Amino acid sequence: MTYLEILQSYNLSSIQWIAIYFAVFILGLAKAGIKGFGVVIVVILAFVFGEKTSTGILLPMLITADILAVTYYNRHAQWKYIKKLLPLMLIGVLVGVWIGGSVSEFIFKKLMAFIIIGCVAILFYLESKKSTTIPNNRLVANATGFLAGFATMIGNLAGPIVNVYFLAMRFPKNEFIGTAAWLYFIVNLFKLPFHFFVWETVTTRTLMLNLALVPAVLLGFFVGVAIVKLISNLNYRRFVLIATVIGGIILLFRP
Repeated sequence: MTYLEILQSYNLSSIQWIAIYFAVFILGLAKAGIKGFGVVIVVILAFVFGEKTSTGILLPMLITADILAVTYYNRHAQWKYIKKLLPLMLIGVLVGVWIGGSVSEFIFKKLMAFIIIGCVAILFYLESKKSTTIPNNRLVANATGFLAGFATMIGNLAGPIVNVYFLAMRFPKNEFIGTAAWLYFIVNLFKLPFHFFVWETVTTRTLMLNLALVPAVLLGFFVGVAIVKLISNLNYRRFVLIATVIGGIILLFRP
């Protein structure tokens, strides 16, 4: 089949193509630092392709955007936090591979909803306290890492969980973005073989679709970088909090 025939084999309507390009544009924005709307990306792609299939279509786009993010924000990464979160995050991915490979799409949807609802609850709890910091200890990092790893494998939804942790650590915006960029890049690369060889959700056919979507990722990323430069650290924190809560509500009430 030719490249054009592969794209046509998806039988997508014009509205679906527009929705997909919009989702991927948002992905570029998110990787540039406009955090909190990852749920919107997941919901759009899941609506078009189905819950589990969409995770394999999204993953190569995430890695593409991760490369841009780690290149641009590399000097701001806080590696001590990456080292705290990464070990249990990788274990969470493995648990997600095992559970996600045996459950229905209906269960997938419910698991993703509960993950985001839990993050929203934590956000409200932290904001109700006089101090918005949490204990900077191994137990908190391990719990965050495991849950984020599980969530990212089940439905590419580690964002809200990591957002909560980094906001609680009071990261300035560039450190927030740079640290998250490297964490996601490493974990997404770790996930890729499982999508290829275990779930078989990444195929030559899906990669051809990804190739057509790369321009939207690039556009979203560079627009996002320009926007982030205009936002103060305080307003950036507020934005991520509000956007994460909105994302959780969207997922909770999705059909």
